[in-house]
Amino acid sequence: MDLLRHLRHFVVVAHELHFGRAAELLGMAQPPLSQSIQRLERELTVELFDRSRRQVRLTTAGELLLGEAEELLAGEGRLRNLMGQIRAGELGVLRAGVPPETPAVTLRSLLDGLTTRAPGLDVELHELTTAEQVRMLAERTLDVGLVHHPVPADGLRFGAPVDVPLGVLLPRTSPLARGRAVPLASLAGLDLVAAPRATAPGWHDHLLVVCRQHGWRPGRVRPARNPEFLFGLVLAGGGVAVEPATVARREPRVAWRPIADAPLTRRTSAAWPDRSAHPAASMFGQLAAEVLAAAEPAPSAAPETSVPAARPWPVLFDTTG
Repeated sequence: MDLLRHLRHFVVVAHELHFGRAAELLGMAQPPLSQSIQRLERELTVELFDRSRRQVRLTTAGELLLGEAEELLAGEGRLRNLMGQIRAGELGVLRAGVPPETPAVTLRSLLDGLTTRAPGLDVELHELTTAEQVRMLAERTLDVGLVHHPVPADGLRFGAPVDVPLGVLLPRTSPLARGRAVPLASLAGLDLVAAPRATAPGWHDHLLVVCRQHGWRPGRVRPARNPEFLFGLVLAGGGVAVEPATVARREPRVAWRPIADAPLTRRTSAAWPDRSAHPAASMFGQLAAEVLAAAEPAPSAAPETSVPAARPWPVLFDTTG
């Protein structure tokens, strides 16, 4: 017996005290409505309506049932609404990972956007490298993350990617900073300052391959996990880094120049398990793409920080299929 359906029928009849009008409101014929009330009465073993007179009236049992039925149906509505919010990713806990180098303003925009779109969602944000995120996504200890491609796509789905042009970070006093762009081959003899390979193996290997293909074999790769240490190694001389232009804005003594002969683009996107994904994962991915795109404006024509806006920035790999 579908008790809730019969109770809904009962409540409408109880308010109308007229089977014909109640049937019209419910969008059904009167005979099935009468049968529904009779079945409810048999189930509860009471009479709910006094049908002995021309006017239908509630019995004592009917009057007492009305309040209980309305409360029960209201509770059902709240329960369905709650489950709907959970399915939409608007409630619960979302465990999200972001790269350690993510700027504070980007984190703020991401969290503000999540609060606006899903105010009931509790976001646990973790500072994690791409490799750590991929591992934790596979272990299901992380719901969604922001990863630097290329990464293994086994068992993962990806959100809309954001491609950020990369250039060379070098001391502002370096002769190479006088030009509008820096050929990779002109970096011969210099070290590469970069995040340790373990943080994003796919990207690290790809970067070295492109450098070698265009005439630069770094003497060595000097690992730097955070921007301040990276700046220190670059300013010390003998090494340069390949990073987005926004990184240079944190240190006035460092200049950013585009790569003249082989533009590099770092692709970042959200990633989450392709099975039993958190309901909010795709929403996080869409919002992250919007925030990352807004945080990386198109390069301007000023030689101090960028290249002409018309310059193409091809993606040298594509892991999104």
